[in-house]
Amino acid sequence: MKKPVLTIVTTLMMGVSLGACTMVPEYMVPDFAAKDEWHDIPGYEQVQNEITAHELNWQDFFKDPALLQVIDTALKNNKDLRLAALNIEEARALYRIERSDLVPSLRANGGANYVGSSDESSTTGTAQTTKTHNANIGISSYEVDLFGRIRSQNQSSINEYLATESARNVVQNALIAEVANAYLQLLADEKLLSLTDKTLDAQLQTYELLSKIRDEGVATESDVSRAQTAVETARVNQHQYRRNVEQDKNALILLMGVKHDKEFIPNSKLEDIDITKNLNARLPSQVLTARPDIQQAEYQLLARNADIGAARAAFFPSITLTGTYGLASESLSNLFTSGAWGAWAFIPQVTVPIFEGGRNKANLDLAEIRKDQAIVTYEKAIQTAFREVADELAARATLTQQLEAQRRLVEAGQRVYNASNERYKSGIDSFLSVLDAQRELYTYQQNEILIEQQRLANLVNLYKVLGGGSDANTQ
Repeated sequence: MKKPVLTIVTTLMMGVSLGACTMVPEYMVPDFAAKDEWHDIPGYEQVQNEITAHELNWQDFFKDPALLQVIDTALKNNKDLRLAALNIEEARALYRIERSDLVPSLRANGGANYVGSSDESSTTGTAQTTKTHNANIGISSYEVDLFGRIRSQNQSSINEYLATESARNVVQNALIAEVANAYLQLLADEKLLSLTDKTLDAQLQTYELLSKIRDEGVATESDVSRAQTAVETARVNQHQYRRNVEQDKNALILLMGVKHDKEFIPNSKLEDIDITKNLNARLPSQVLTARPDIQQAEYQLLARNADIGAARAAFFPSITLTGTYGLASESLSNLFTSGAWGAWAFIPQVTVPIFEGGRNKANLDLAEIRKDQAIVTYEKAIQTAFREVADELAARATLTQQLEAQRRLVEAGQRVYNASNERYKSGIDSFLSVLDAQRELYTYQQNEILIEQQRLANLVNLYKVLGGGSDANTQ
Protein backbone atom coordinates (compact mmCIF):
# COMPACT_ATOMS: atom_id res chain seq x y z
CA MET A 1 0.00 0.00 0.00
CA LYS A 2 2.98 2.32 0.29
CA LYS A 3 3.39 2.64 -3.46
CA PRO A 4 0.04 4.45 -4.08
CA VAL A 5 0.78 6.86 -1.22
CA LEU A 6 4.23 7.62 -2.58
CA THR A 7 2.71 8.17 -6.03
CA ILE A 8 0.22 10.72 -4.69
CA VAL A 9 2.81 12.58 -2.59
CA THR A 10 5.34 12.61 -5.43
CA THR A 11 2.77 13.98 -7.87
CA LEU A 12 1.78 16.72 -5.42
CA MET A 13 5.40 17.75 -4.88
CA MET A 14 5.98 17.90 -8.61
CA GLY A 15 2.84 19.97 -9.04
CA VAL A 16 3.90 22.47 -6.37
CA SER A 17 7.41 22.79 -7.85
CA LEU A 18 6.10 23.21 -11.38
CA GLY A 19 3.74 25.92 -10.19
CA ALA A 20 6.66 28.20 -9.27
CA CYS A 21 6.48 30.06 -12.60
CA THR A 22 3.91 32.64 -13.62
CA MET A 23 2.86 34.41 -16.80
CA VAL A 24 2.86 37.85 -15.18
CA PRO A 25 4.51 40.39 -17.54
CA GLU A 26 7.71 42.02 -16.33
CA TYR A 27 6.85 45.06 -14.22
CA MET A 28 8.19 48.31 -15.60
CA VAL A 29 7.82 51.51 -13.64
CA PRO A 30 6.01 54.00 -15.91
CA ASP A 31 8.52 56.31 -17.58
CA PHE A 32 7.08 59.47 -16.11
CA ALA A 33 8.63 62.15 -13.92
CA ALA A 34 7.34 65.59 -13.06
CA LYS A 35 10.70 67.31 -12.59
CA ASP A 36 14.17 66.69 -11.18
CA GLU A 37 14.06 69.47 -8.59
CA TRP A 38 11.71 71.96 -6.98
CA HIS A 39 11.36 75.47 -8.33
CA ASP A 40 13.27 78.07 -6.31
CA ILE A 41 11.57 81.40 -5.71
CA PRO A 42 14.08 84.20 -6.35
CA GLY A 43 14.90 86.36 -3.35
CA TYR A 44 13.91 83.86 -0.69
CA GLU A 45 16.26 81.71 1.34
CA GLN A 46 15.69 77.98 1.34
CA VAL A 47 15.69 75.92 4.53
CA GLN A 48 19.02 74.20 5.05
CA ASN A 49 18.75 71.17 7.33
CA GLU A 50 18.32 67.43 7.30
CA ILE A 51 14.83 67.12 8.78
CA THR A 52 12.51 65.34 6.35
CA ALA A 53 8.78 64.94 6.80
CA HIS A 54 8.52 61.19 6.28
CA GLU A 55 11.20 60.59 8.93
CA LEU A 56 9.62 62.94 11.49
CA ASN A 57 6.93 61.52 13.76
CA TRP A 58 3.85 63.71 13.99
CA GLN A 59 4.24 63.91 17.79
CA ASP A 60 7.60 65.62 17.19
CA PHE A 61 6.37 67.83 14.37
CA PHE A 62 3.55 69.36 16.41
CA LYS A 63 4.88 70.79 19.67
CA ASP A 64 1.81 72.41 21.24
CA PRO A 65 0.20 70.12 23.89
CA ALA A 66 -3.36 71.17 22.99
CA LEU A 67 -2.81 70.47 19.29
CA LEU A 68 -1.23 67.11 20.09
CA GLN A 69 -4.25 66.24 22.22
CA VAL A 70 -6.86 66.88 19.51
CA ILE A 71 -4.83 64.98 16.90
CA ASP A 72 -4.30 62.01 19.20
CA THR A 73 -8.02 61.91 20.03
CA ALA A 74 -8.92 61.98 16.34
CA LEU A 75 -6.51 59.15 15.49
CA LYS A 76 -8.11 57.01 18.18
CA ASN A 77 -11.75 57.76 17.40
CA ASN A 78 -12.21 59.10 13.87
CA LYS A 79 -14.69 56.92 11.98
CA ASP A 80 -13.03 57.28 8.56
CA LEU A 81 -9.72 56.07 9.97
CA ARG A 82 -11.39 53.16 11.76
CA LEU A 83 -13.12 52.17 8.52
CA ALA A 84 -9.79 52.29 6.69
CA ALA A 85 -8.28 50.01 9.34
CA LEU A 86 -11.14 47.54 8.91
CA ASN A 87 -10.56 47.59 5.16
CA ILE A 88 -6.99 46.48 5.85
CA GLU A 89 -8.23 43.56 7.88
CA GLU A 90 -10.58 42.62 5.04
CA ALA A 91 -7.76 42.76 2.47
CA ARG A 92 -5.50 40.71 4.73
CA ALA A 93 -8.18 38.02 5.06
CA LEU A 94 -8.69 37.93 1.29
CA TYR A 95 -4.95 37.54 0.76
CA ARG A 96 -4.83 34.60 3.17
CA ILE A 97 -7.69 32.97 1.27
CA GLU A 98 -5.90 33.37 -2.06
CA ARG A 99 -2.61 32.13 -0.62
CA SER A 100 -4.24 28.99 0.78
CA ASP A 101 -4.98 27.79 -2.79
CA LEU A 102 -1.22 27.40 -3.39
CA VAL A 103 -1.00 24.30 -1.16
CA PRO A 104 -3.19 21.20 -1.04
CA SER A 105 -5.99 21.02 1.52
CA LEU A 106 -5.61 17.88 3.62
CA ARG A 107 -8.82 16.51 5.12
CA ALA A 108 -9.78 13.49 7.20
CA ASN A 109 -13.06 11.75 6.46
CA GLY A 110 -14.98 8.89 8.01
CA GLY A 111 -18.17 7.18 6.98
CA ALA A 112 -20.23 4.04 6.71
CA ASN A 113 -22.01 2.30 3.83
CA TYR A 114 -24.97 -0.07 4.36
CA VAL A 115 -26.34 -1.97 1.35
CA GLY A 116 -29.28 -4.34 1.70
CA SER A 117 -30.93 -6.81 -0.73
CA SER A 118 -34.15 -8.84 -0.63
CA ASP A 119 -34.57 -12.56 -1.28
CA GLU A 120 -35.57 -11.85 -4.86
CA SER A 121 -32.68 -9.45 -5.67
CA SER A 122 -29.93 -11.34 -3.87
CA THR A 123 -27.72 -13.61 -6.00
CA THR A 124 -27.79 -16.20 -3.23
CA GLY A 125 -31.59 -16.14 -2.94
CA THR A 126 -31.34 -15.00 0.66
CA ALA A 127 -31.74 -11.43 1.91
CA GLN A 128 -28.50 -9.95 3.20
CA THR A 129 -26.99 -6.65 4.40
CA THR A 130 -23.45 -5.53 3.58
CA LYS A 131 -21.75 -3.11 5.96
CA THR A 132 -18.59 -1.16 5.24
CA HIS A 133 -16.94 1.37 7.54
CA ASN A 134 -14.09 3.57 6.34
CA ALA A 135 -11.68 6.24 7.55
CA ASN A 136 -9.34 8.05 5.20
CA ILE A 137 -7.20 11.11 4.74
CA GLY A 138 -6.62 12.88 1.45
CA ILE A 139 -6.78 15.95 -0.74
CA SER A 140 -9.77 17.30 -2.61
CA SER A 141 -9.57 19.05 -5.99
CA TYR A 142 -6.08 20.53 -5.68
CA GLU A 143 -5.13 22.46 -8.81
CA VAL A 144 -1.53 22.06 -9.91
CA ASP A 145 -0.52 25.63 -10.74
CA LEU A 146 1.53 24.77 -13.83
CA PHE A 147 1.03 28.12 -15.55
CA GLY A 148 0.88 30.33 -12.46
CA ARG A 149 -2.81 31.26 -12.49
CA ILE A 150 -3.23 30.84 -8.72
CA ARG A 151 0.18 32.34 -8.01
CA SER A 152 -0.69 35.38 -10.12
CA GLN A 153 -3.96 35.78 -8.25
CA ASN A 154 -2.03 35.55 -4.99
CA GLN A 155 0.40 38.20 -6.21
CA SER A 156 -2.51 40.45 -7.13
CA SER A 157 -4.09 39.87 -3.73
CA ILE A 158 -0.97 40.76 -1.73
CA ASN A 159 -0.56 43.99 -3.69
CA GLU A 160 -4.21 44.85 -3.14
CA TYR A 161 -3.59 44.32 0.57
CA LEU A 162 -0.55 46.59 0.50
CA ALA A 163 -2.52 49.18 -1.48
CA THR A 164 -5.24 49.06 1.18
CA GLU A 165 -2.65 49.54 3.89
CA SER A 166 -1.30 52.54 1.98
CA ALA A 167 -4.86 53.83 1.65
CA ARG A 168 -5.14 53.75 5.43
CA ASN A 169 -1.94 55.80 5.62
CA VAL A 170 -3.45 58.24 3.12
CA VAL A 171 -6.44 58.67 5.45
CA GLN A 172 -4.21 59.16 8.48
CA ASN A 173 -1.95 61.58 6.62
CA ALA A 174 -4.96 63.66 5.57
CA LEU A 175 -6.69 63.36 8.95
CA ILE A 176 -3.71 64.73 10.89
CA ALA A 177 -3.51 67.76 8.60
CA GLU A 178 -7.28 68.29 8.58
CA VAL A 179 -7.55 68.16 12.38
CA ALA A 180 -4.59 70.50 12.82
CA ASN A 181 -6.00 73.00 10.32
CA ALA A 182 -9.46 72.80 11.90
CA TYR A 183 -7.96 73.60 15.30
CA LEU A 184 -5.92 76.46 13.83
CA GLN A 185 -9.07 77.83 12.18
CA LEU A 186 -10.87 77.70 15.53
CA LEU A 187 -8.05 79.55 17.30
CA ALA A 188 -7.91 82.16 14.52
CA ASP A 189 -11.66 82.79 14.69
CA GLU A 190 -11.50 83.00 18.48
CA LYS A 191 -8.71 85.57 18.19
CA LEU A 192 -10.70 87.52 15.59
CA LEU A 193 -13.71 87.45 17.90
CA SER A 194 -11.61 88.71 20.80
CA LEU A 195 -10.20 91.50 18.63
CA THR A 196 -13.71 92.42 17.47
CA ASP A 197 -14.98 92.48 21.06
CA LYS A 198 -12.22 94.90 22.07
CA THR A 199 -12.76 97.02 18.96
CA LEU A 200 -16.50 97.15 19.62
CA ASP A 201 -15.94 98.23 23.23
CA ALA A 202 -13.64 101.03 22.12
CA GLN A 203 -16.04 102.17 19.42
CA LEU A 204 -18.98 102.11 21.84
CA GLN A 205 -17.04 104.34 24.22
CA THR A 206 -16.30 106.74 21.37
CA TYR A 207 -19.93 106.69 20.25
CA GLU A 208 -21.22 107.38 23.77
CA LEU A 209 -18.71 110.19 24.24
CA LEU A 210 -19.66 111.81 20.93
CA SER A 211 -23.36 111.50 21.75
CA LYS A 212 -22.75 113.27 25.06
CA ILE A 213 -20.70 116.14 23.69
CA ARG A 214 -23.10 116.52 20.76
CA ASP A 215 -25.73 117.63 23.24
CA GLU A 216 -23.22 120.17 24.47
CA GLY A 217 -22.66 121.43 20.94
CA VAL A 218 -19.05 120.17 20.66
CA ALA A 219 -19.58 117.19 18.31
CA THR A 220 -21.68 117.23 15.17
CA GLU A 221 -24.50 114.92 14.16
CA SER A 222 -22.32 113.68 11.31
CA ASP A 223 -19.61 112.63 13.77
CA VAL A 224 -22.12 110.68 15.85
CA SER A 225 -23.55 108.93 12.78
CA ARG A 226 -20.10 107.93 11.56
CA ALA A 227 -19.27 106.55 14.99
CA GLN A 228 -22.50 104.56 14.93
CA THR A 229 -21.61 102.99 11.56
CA ALA A 230 -18.31 101.84 13.06
CA VAL A 231 -20.16 100.33 16.02
CA GLU A 232 -22.64 98.45 13.87
CA THR A 233 -19.89 97.21 11.55
CA ALA A 234 -18.09 95.73 14.55
CA ARG A 235 -21.34 94.16 15.76
CA VAL A 236 -21.87 92.52 12.36
CA ASN A 237 -18.37 91.07 12.52
CA GLN A 238 -18.93 89.99 16.10
CA HIS A 239 -21.99 87.92 15.15
CA GLN A 240 -20.13 86.42 12.20
CA TYR A 241 -17.11 85.37 14.28
CA ARG A 242 -19.31 83.94 17.02
CA ARG A 243 -21.03 81.80 14.41
CA ASN A 244 -17.68 80.79 12.93
CA VAL A 245 -16.33 79.76 16.33
CA GLU A 246 -19.31 77.51 17.05
CA GLN A 247 -19.16 75.92 13.60
CA ASP A 248 -15.40 75.42 13.95
CA LYS A 249 -16.00 73.55 17.20
CA ASN A 250 -18.65 71.36 15.58
CA ALA A 251 -16.31 70.47 12.70
CA LEU A 252 -13.46 69.69 15.09
CA ILE A 253 -15.63 67.44 17.27
CA LEU A 254 -16.70 65.50 14.18
CA LEU A 255 -13.08 64.99 13.15
CA MET A 256 -12.13 63.94 16.67
CA GLY A 257 -14.87 61.29 16.63
CA VAL A 258 -16.06 62.05 20.17
CA LYS A 259 -19.50 62.79 21.51
CA HIS A 260 -20.79 66.30 20.92
CA ASP A 261 -19.32 67.94 23.99
CA LYS A 262 -17.14 71.03 23.62
CA GLU A 263 -15.31 70.05 26.81
CA PHE A 264 -13.23 67.73 24.64
CA ILE A 265 -11.65 70.73 22.90
CA PRO A 266 -8.60 72.01 24.82
CA ASN A 267 -7.90 75.70 25.22
CA SER A 268 -4.96 77.37 23.53
CA LYS A 269 -4.07 80.55 21.68
CA LEU A 270 -3.00 80.99 18.08
CA GLU A 271 0.19 82.81 19.06
CA ASP A 272 1.20 79.91 21.35
CA ILE A 273 1.08 77.24 18.63
CA ASP A 274 4.55 75.87 17.89
CA ILE A 275 5.10 73.80 14.74
CA THR A 276 8.38 72.62 13.22
CA LYS A 277 9.41 75.17 10.59
CA ASN A 278 12.57 73.66 9.13
CA LEU A 279 11.31 70.83 6.93
CA ASN A 280 13.55 69.98 4.01
CA ALA A 281 11.82 68.94 0.78
CA ARG A 282 14.96 67.31 -0.66
CA LEU A 283 14.51 65.90 -4.19
CA PRO A 284 11.13 65.25 -5.83
CA SER A 285 12.00 61.57 -6.36
CA GLN A 286 12.56 61.11 -2.61
CA VAL A 287 9.32 62.86 -1.71
CA LEU A 288 7.18 61.02 -4.25
CA THR A 289 8.28 57.61 -2.97
CA ALA A 290 7.47 58.64 0.61
CA ARG A 291 3.90 59.77 -0.05
CA PRO A 292 1.33 57.08 0.83
CA ASP A 293 -0.94 57.98 -2.08
CA ILE A 294 1.91 57.32 -4.54
CA GLN A 295 2.63 54.02 -2.80
CA GLN A 296 -1.06 53.11 -3.03
CA ALA A 297 -1.17 53.88 -6.76
CA GLU A 298 1.92 51.76 -7.45
CA TYR A 299 0.65 48.78 -5.43
CA GLN A 300 -2.60 48.92 -7.41
CA LEU A 301 -0.58 49.01 -10.63
CA LEU A 302 1.36 45.92 -9.48
CA ALA A 303 -1.93 44.15 -8.70
CA ARG A 304 -3.33 44.91 -12.15
CA ASN A 305 -0.07 43.68 -13.70
CA ALA A 306 -0.47 40.37 -11.84
CA ASP A 307 -4.07 40.07 -13.06
CA ILE A 308 -2.72 39.88 -16.60
CA GLY A 309 -0.70 36.81 -15.64
CA ALA A 310 -3.81 35.10 -14.24
CA ALA A 311 -5.77 35.97 -17.39
CA ARG A 312 -3.02 34.57 -19.63
CA ALA A 313 -2.84 31.31 -17.66
CA ALA A 314 -6.55 30.70 -18.28
CA PHE A 315 -5.74 29.88 -21.93
CA PHE A 316 -3.73 26.80 -20.91
CA PRO A 317 -4.74 23.39 -19.52
CA SER A 318 -5.33 22.96 -15.79
CA ILE A 319 -4.61 19.82 -13.79
CA THR A 320 -6.69 18.96 -10.73
CA LEU A 321 -5.70 16.21 -8.31
CA THR A 322 -7.94 14.31 -5.91
CA GLY A 323 -6.60 11.48 -3.76
CA THR A 324 -7.40 9.58 -0.59
CA TYR A 325 -5.80 6.83 1.44
CA GLY A 326 -7.31 5.06 4.44
CA LEU A 327 -8.80 1.96 6.01
CA ALA A 328 -12.05 0.04 5.54
CA SER A 329 -13.75 -2.68 7.59
CA GLU A 330 -17.06 -4.50 7.78
CA SER A 331 -17.17 -3.73 11.48
CA LEU A 332 -16.62 -0.37 13.12
CA SER A 333 -14.79 -2.02 15.99
CA ASN A 334 -12.27 -3.58 13.60
CA LEU A 335 -11.66 -0.38 11.60
CA PHE A 336 -8.32 0.40 13.26
CA THR A 337 -7.16 -3.18 13.82
CA SER A 338 -5.40 -5.77 11.72
CA GLY A 339 -8.78 -6.88 10.47
CA ALA A 340 -9.17 -3.75 8.34
CA TRP A 341 -7.96 -3.50 4.78
CA GLY A 342 -6.35 -0.55 3.01
CA ALA A 343 -8.28 1.60 0.56
CA TRP A 344 -6.97 4.35 -1.71
CA ALA A 345 -7.99 6.45 -4.65
CA PHE A 346 -6.05 8.77 -6.96
CA ILE A 347 -8.02 10.79 -9.52
CA PRO A 348 -6.02 13.21 -11.68
CA GLN A 349 -8.06 15.35 -14.07
CA VAL A 350 -6.90 17.51 -16.97
CA THR A 351 -9.11 20.31 -18.30
CA VAL A 352 -8.25 21.84 -21.66
CA PRO A 353 -10.08 25.02 -22.74
CA ILE A 354 -11.43 24.50 -26.26
CA PHE A 355 -14.33 26.90 -26.69
CA GLU A 356 -15.18 29.56 -24.11
CA GLY A 357 -17.16 31.91 -26.31
CA GLY A 358 -14.38 34.52 -26.14
CA ARG A 359 -14.48 34.65 -22.34
CA ASN A 360 -10.74 34.17 -21.83
CA LYS A 361 -9.82 36.71 -24.50
CA ALA A 362 -12.25 39.25 -23.02
CA ASN A 363 -10.83 38.67 -19.52
CA LEU A 364 -7.30 39.26 -20.82
CA ASP A 365 -8.38 42.44 -22.62
CA LEU A 366 -10.09 43.62 -19.43
CA ALA A 367 -6.96 42.95 -17.35
CA GLU A 368 -4.80 44.93 -19.80
CA ILE A 369 -7.26 47.84 -19.87
CA ARG A 370 -7.32 47.95 -16.07
CA LYS A 371 -3.54 48.03 -16.03
CA ASP A 372 -3.57 50.99 -18.44
CA GLN A 373 -6.05 52.72 -16.13
CA ALA A 374 -3.75 52.06 -13.16
CA ILE A 375 -0.84 53.60 -15.08
CA VAL A 376 -2.85 56.77 -15.73
CA THR A 377 -3.87 56.90 -12.06
CA TYR A 378 -0.23 56.50 -11.02
CA GLU A 379 0.92 59.28 -13.34
CA LYS A 380 -1.86 61.58 -12.18
CA ALA A 381 -0.93 60.93 -8.53
CA ILE A 382 2.65 62.00 -9.30
CA GLN A 383 1.49 65.16 -11.07
CA THR A 384 -0.83 66.05 -8.21
CA ALA A 385 1.87 65.41 -5.62
CA PHE A 386 4.40 67.60 -7.44
CA ARG A 387 1.92 70.46 -7.78
CA GLU A 388 0.90 70.25 -4.08
CA VAL A 389 4.50 70.28 -2.83
CA ALA A 390 5.49 73.11 -5.18
CA ASP A 391 2.52 75.21 -4.05
CA GLU A 392 3.29 74.74 -0.35
CA LEU A 393 7.00 75.48 -0.84
CA ALA A 394 6.09 78.69 -2.68
CA ALA A 395 3.71 79.63 0.15
CA ARG A 396 6.33 78.95 2.83
CA ALA A 397 8.83 81.13 1.00
CA THR A 398 6.48 84.13 1.03
CA LEU A 399 4.16 83.85 4.04
CA THR A 400 6.83 84.56 6.67
CA GLN A 401 7.88 87.75 4.88
CA GLN A 402 4.22 88.67 4.32
CA LEU A 403 3.47 88.25 8.04
CA GLU A 404 6.45 90.43 9.01
CA ALA A 405 5.30 93.12 6.58
CA GLN A 406 1.74 92.91 7.91
CA ARG A 407 2.93 93.36 11.49
CA ARG A 408 4.83 96.47 10.45
CA LEU A 409 1.65 97.67 8.76
CA VAL A 410 -0.29 97.18 12.01
CA GLU A 411 2.30 99.18 13.93
CA ALA A 412 2.10 101.96 11.37
CA GLY A 413 -1.70 101.89 11.45
CA GLN A 414 -1.64 102.18 15.23
CA ARG A 415 0.56 105.26 15.00
CA VAL A 416 -1.75 106.81 12.40
CA TYR A 417 -4.77 106.17 14.63
CA ASN A 418 -3.07 107.65 17.71
CA ALA A 419 -2.02 110.74 15.78
CA SER A 420 -5.48 111.24 14.22
CA ASN A 421 -7.13 110.90 17.61
CA GLU A 422 -4.83 113.52 19.12
CA ARG A 423 -5.40 115.90 16.21
CA TYR A 424 -9.16 115.50 16.58
CA LYS A 425 -9.00 116.20 20.29
CA SER A 426 -6.97 119.32 19.52
CA GLY A 427 -9.55 120.46 17.00
CA ILE A 428 -7.17 120.21 14.06
CA ASP A 429 -8.89 117.33 12.17
CA SER A 430 -12.47 116.14 11.93
CA PHE A 431 -13.70 112.90 13.43
CA LEU A 432 -13.77 111.41 9.91
CA SER A 433 -9.97 111.07 9.94
CA VAL A 434 -10.14 109.28 13.28
CA LEU A 435 -12.82 106.93 12.02
CA ASP A 436 -10.86 106.12 8.86
CA ALA A 437 -7.71 105.43 10.86
CA GLN A 438 -9.65 103.23 13.27
CA ARG A 439 -11.21 101.20 10.45
CA GLU A 440 -7.84 100.76 8.73
CA LEU A 441 -6.20 99.62 11.96
CA TYR A 442 -8.97 97.09 12.58
CA THR A 443 -8.60 95.73 9.04
CA TYR A 444 -4.80 95.49 9.41
CA GLN A 445 -5.19 93.58 12.68
CA GLN A 446 -7.70 91.18 11.14
CA ASN A 447 -5.37 90.48 8.22
CA GLU A 448 -2.46 89.88 10.60
CA ILE A 449 -4.43 87.13 12.35
CA LEU A 450 -5.47 85.56 9.04
CA ILE A 451 -1.91 85.57 7.67
CA GLU A 452 -0.60 84.03 10.89
CA GLN A 453 -3.17 81.25 10.56
CA GLN A 454 -2.24 80.77 6.91
CA ARG A 455 1.46 80.54 7.81
CA LEU A 456 0.81 77.83 10.41
CA ALA A 457 -1.55 76.01 8.05
CA ASN A 458 1.15 76.09 5.38
CA LEU A 459 3.56 74.28 7.72
CA VAL A 460 0.89 71.68 8.42
CA ASN A 461 0.09 71.20 4.73
CA LEU A 462 3.77 71.04 3.79
CA TYR A 463 4.24 68.22 6.31
CA LYS A 464 1.28 66.43 4.76
CA VAL A 465 2.26 66.78 1.08
CA LEU A 466 5.83 65.71 1.86
CA GLY A 467 4.47 62.39 3.12
CA GLY A 468 4.61 62.97 6.87
CA GLY A 469 2.22 61.54 9.42
CA SER A 470 1.69 57.98 8.19
CA ASP A 471 2.60 54.95 10.29
CA ALA A 472 4.52 53.34 7.43
CA ASN A 473 6.95 56.26 7.29
CA THR A 474 7.37 57.06 10.99
CA GLN A 475 7.91 53.58 12.39
